[in-house]
Amino acid sequence: MGQSPDRIQKYADSVERVLYTPGSFAARPIALLRSLNAPPANVLEDQDLIRSKVQSTVSGLLGLLGIDADPLQSREHILLSTLLDTNWREGKDLDLATLIRSIQSPPFDRVGVFDLESFYPGKDRFALAMSLNNLLASPGFSVWTEGDPLDIGKLLYGENGKPKMSILSIAHLSEAERMFFVTLLLNETLSWMRSQPGSRTLRALLYMDEIFGYFPPTANPPSKTAMLTLLKQARAFGLGIVLATQNPVDLDYKGLSNTGTWFIGRLQTERDKMRVMEGLEGAAASQAGFDRQKVEQTLAGLGNRVFLMNNVHEDAPVLFSTRWVLSYLSGPLSLDQIKRLAAQQDQSKPTEEMGQSEGKPSTPHEDTLSNTRPILPSQIEERFLPQRIVTEPNEKIAYRPALLGVGTLHYANSRAGVDEWRKVPLLAPLSGDIPTNPWTESVPFPGDTDNLFSEPDDGIGFGELPAEAQNAKAHDKWKKMLSTHLYKECPLVLWKSKQPSLVSQPKETEEEFQGRLRQALREERDLAMEKLRDQYATKSSRIEDRIQSAQARVAKEESQYQNQRLQTAISFGSTLMGALFGRKLTSRTNIGKAATAIRGIGRTADQRGDIERAEEKVETLQADLRELEQQLQTELLEIRREFEESELEYESQEIRTKKTDLTIDRYCLVWAPWAGSAGGADRPVY
Repeated sequence: MGQSPDRIQKYADSVERVLYTPGSFAARPIALLRSLNAPPANVLEDQDLIRSKVQSTVSGLLGLLGIDADPLQSREHILLSTLLDTNWREGKDLDLATLIRSIQSPPFDRVGVFDLESFYPGKDRFALAMSLNNLLASPGFSVWTEGDPLDIGKLLYGENGKPKMSILSIAHLSEAERMFFVTLLLNETLSWMRSQPGSRTLRALLYMDEIFGYFPPTANPPSKTAMLTLLKQARAFGLGIVLATQNPVDLDYKGLSNTGTWFIGRLQTERDKMRVMEGLEGAAASQAGFDRQKVEQTLAGLGNRVFLMNNVHEDAPVLFSTRWVLSYLSGPLSLDQIKRLAAQQDQSKPTEEMGQSEGKPSTPHEDTLSNTRPILPSQIEERFLPQRIVTEPNEKIAYRPALLGVGTLHYANSRAGVDEWRKVPLLAPLSGDIPTNPWTESVPFPGDTDNLFSEPDDGIGFGELPAEAQNAKAHDKWKKMLSTHLYKECPLVLWKSKQPSLVSQPKETEEEFQGRLRQALREERDLAMEKLRDQYATKSSRIEDRIQSAQARVAKEESQYQNQRLQTAISFGSTLMGALFGRKLTSRTNIGKAATAIRGIGRTADQRGDIERAEEKVETLQADLRELEQQLQTELLEIRREFEESELEYESQEIRTKKTDLTIDRYCLVWAPWAGSAGGADRPVY
């Protein structure tokens, strides 16, 4: 398609193959509101990026409420932006329930130079909180809180860090919901991108069909800023952006000018043609051979399945056509089809819930529930986890007892370059027979340990609390066990490889490290192939110079041959004429001329032999050049084969916290809300 074979091969080497088989498709809902979690530190350090992320997230959220808010004029937008910015900069994750409570009781008392009540009175803030609460309580909104988190790394990479393809369908959403989803998706992509090292090799592709409405030329929807940032910066991080639309006039010109490769089909309107030409001129500023008039004529004559490709790395646009277009799809998936796929996935997915095991009830039966709150000694701190997940109408909620422990651990290892402080919250169930050390059955607590209630919600029953858990001395013992458990069972696990020399980051998962390791191996492979090409380019250049010299020698010998033939013919003709018309046939002069003519014939034969030898030299050098090219392709293929067949080699390294730096920040007995229905599996809703 207009690119050199080396460039096409380089692209092919950089992109992992994605195999699609019908049996490998799995539909899962996305828990979108988990994306209100605090972004990573490198994003927080970028003032422009965090400001853009806060602004677009709040605009999308208010769009769900039907509020078209100006970031500079709207009280709602300013308040929510300040809440997100304040919590995120403190490293606190948010969800909608926490945000609602923060609106009623913000962690600050001034906005700008005005006090909070003057800027946004409590009565008005309560109305905004009610709007968000109504959104949260609506039956259809539960889909926004259930499912897999919007994690770009997990969408791009599967098990063992292998690349995969993820398709996100928003056809069933309303316009406001689509804008909210796309805005959060692009912001999460930006955050993931900024967490990656720069790369000369293609790492991933973000493809978006029907871009209309998300990147307009004049309006400024929440998705626009993030999209423009990606178009400007993503290539430096190895992220490719592919956008598709039927109406180029509906795209922002700044984004068009940042697009390096265009595939243009037949355009219907003059406005579309003009917008495309403006974008092509902006993007092709570095192309000396760009001819606007010729490109306009080419676009006007495009036929069916014929496209114009413009690549800023090439000298001029080129035409190409598709061989065939076949589709075996019945059409876009409907919402009912997506639900059936998700239901099949849920049935095949094993449940891994706290305190659940085969043959053992996961929650107390209804006859064991009590409406009376157990009475505990004053020495035992008691708290209640807030309900964060919406329940179904046929589900009942019950409190289960558990222990909550939060420790701060300091991991330090100069050789590994680690100096990490980390809070580790653990939740240990208290059901049935309590083991000697209840923390052996603990699980990481996903919520905010600073946002616990001191009173239970009305109308919720209590599960059975073991008698041992009502003894203050038992809690003193369990608190001491917590320190030992954190020290022994909560090391910082890092992964490291020798070739290439890589060590995982403290918050990097094994799958993420495998993906980064594969990327490093691909970059090493690309570098080795580039060095090999450079080596052979030098050898090839020498042979080509020798071929040119040999061809010049052939031309010179042919010229000398022609001159010698001419001189010999003239000498022979002169001798013949002298013999025929001279006075004496055997005169000394005639005999000398004849000898000279005979010697000329011999020299002509010698010149012909020189030409043949020079031509043989050219053929030999050309054969050497072909052999050299074949050797290059063989060695390149060997490098690719070694990479494809090589296994990831790395090992784990555990770094334990220092006992002197291990502190217990919080220990208490908590009541966790669980929901269940008759005949159904129970699930946590905290």
